[in-house]
Amino acid sequence: MNGHANGGTTTVVENGTATVNGHTTINGKVHHKINNVPKEPFKWFFRFLTLDNKIGGAEQDWLYTEEPHTGRRKEILDKHPEIKNLMGPDPYIVLPVTICVFSQIFFCWILQDVSWPTIFFMAYCVGGVLNHSLGSAVHEIGHNLAFGHGRRAWMNRVLSLWVNLPLGVPMAITYKKYHADHHRYLGEENQDVDIPTRLESWLFKHPITKMVWLICHPVIHSLRPFYKSPKPLLGWEMINIVVQALFDLLMFKLFGIKAVVYMVLGTVLGLGLHPLAGHFISEHYLFTEGQATHSYYGPLNFILYNVGYHNEHHDFPYIPYNKLPEVKRLAPEYYDNLPYHTSWIKVVWDFIFDKNMGPHAHGVGYKTDGAHAKSS
Repeated sequence: MNGHANGGTTTVVENGTATVNGHTTINGKVHHKINNVPKEPFKWFFRFLTLDNKIGGAEQDWLYTEEPHTGRRKEILDKHPEIKNLMGPDPYIVLPVTICVFSQIFFCWILQDVSWPTIFFMAYCVGGVLNHSLGSAVHEIGHNLAFGHGRRAWMNRVLSLWVNLPLGVPMAITYKKYHADHHRYLGEENQDVDIPTRLESWLFKHPITKMVWLICHPVIHSLRPFYKSPKPLLGWEMINIVVQALFDLLMFKLFGIKAVVYMVLGTVLGLGLHPLAGHFISEHYLFTEGQATHSYYGPLNFILYNVGYHNEHHDFPYIPYNKLPEVKRLAPEYYDNLPYHTSWIKVVWDFIFDKNMGPHAHGVGYKTDGAHAKSS
């Protein structure tokens, strides 16, 4: 985690403590006093607390007021209206995702007769990377950023079914359905299904159990919405299930069981204890006290459709992945001074071995003003 801003000044003190642009950093983490939050519109963005904090407090002390990026979005657009020109779909995403889909089919073909250890190795090192990339594309397309809203919205769903095929399990349509709530209710414990359950926060606090949680994360993350915020099954979800089952059957008929296992393992391993999966942790866990969202600025953004530009994405969900760096360039005063990550591997390491991190450290918001002042 970089606690300094791009181009900012860092003064190293002692015991790993430093001063960065007026903030105190400890071992690279910027700590904001929770009672010293900015005035509106950024009050809520810097006022998240950990899930553990909420579990240990009185329920009546908590009141969800608004999605924390709402105020940022309004002020940034007021000062930089040119950012509106970046909004809108980018159909050219069809090209890289199609190359990725055919690449996975190619690997299914060449791996059909290899040993099982080779299947596991390739599923982690190759399938995990390609399927995680496709999963990030599903996220992008889920925002209708391939063909836009309106009459052509159905084309986004069809494309997401195509992108879903090498993942081996149907998830594209269901993901879109629940991901909308993650943006609309970011930090609201029951509606934001990215927030772990209280049982998860209690069970997985030791380094070993946190590793187990990361390994099982694809399964836990896919089942959590049905427990926390169940929604009716959609017709498109049924289509997703049928199309995926037919494709898996076709792969089995053409290339055998190892091809199907390679696809599914690539998804499970790539979204689990894997360097790329560090983005799940880096985005909304409180590596910085109070800050609702963190970005990652590093080379792996190229593979995952700039998912690391997460503050930029939550500020402007209808700007496509390839224009998110331009948001940061146009409005540097809103991004350059925020702490950010530069290594997802370091994120995973800290998540496992830092006792203050774990499922219990996911950000939630907010305490009422009275309770907030009392706890400060």
